[in-house]
Amino acid sequence: MKIAVRLDDITPDMDWQRFFRFKALLDQYQVKPLIGVVPDNRDENLRGSSESRKDAPADFYAYIRGLQEEGWSVALHGMNHVYSTKKGGLFPLNDFSEYAGKPYEEQKEMIARGKQILEEHGVHTDLFMAPAHSYDRNTLRALKENGFQALTDGFGEQPYLWQGLTFYPISFRLSDTLKKKKGYSTMVVHTGTIQENELAGYEKRFQAEGVTWISYEE
Repeated sequence: MKIAVRLDDITPDMDWQRFFRFKALLDQYQVKPLIGVVPDNRDENLRGSSESRKDAPADFYAYIRGLQEEGWSVALHGMNHVYSTKKGGLFPLNDFSEYAGKPYEEQKEMIARGKQILEEHGVHTDLFMAPAHSYDRNTLRALKENGFQALTDGFGEQPYLWQGLTFYPISFRLSDTLKKKKGYSTMVVHTGTIQENELAGYEKRFQAEGVTWISYEE
């Protein structure tokens, strides 16, 4: 089994101490992940404390561009990361969403604006990461209209094409995924909530036999 890593909820005001601790683990095992950048974060739950942000990069987007140059991949992770509907959409892991249930034109504008913010800061991507894994057919249509090619979502053992977009599967139960011999999947990590004692558990996963950890670009 080949497994990539994605890090959700990357914002200028996140808990950078936890992020850097997990990044050190990725660097140790030479795994370059996908990061989901929120262009205009308005979700208070994603904001770290003043103490946790003291080592934040002076220029957030310069830092993101630097990670891209190192081989990290970037996805557009919503617009504001605010759940304003109670719809699960097509991939109902949750019953709330920033996108699912909203009219097509509104979703199209949200995605266009999010992409514009990233591009104004020199960050380019055609990959989308839906907050809460929730999106509907209007989201997919709006993504294609805005030039997106793929989503980091879905289940399965290999990437697949659906509705004109490529879906890169995520692992719903990582312990089960690690037991599989063949295929591809993605481990989803929220660095903002990782506890110190959980890092050892992640390191054991990187050391697991029969698993090849790959960079997301691969």
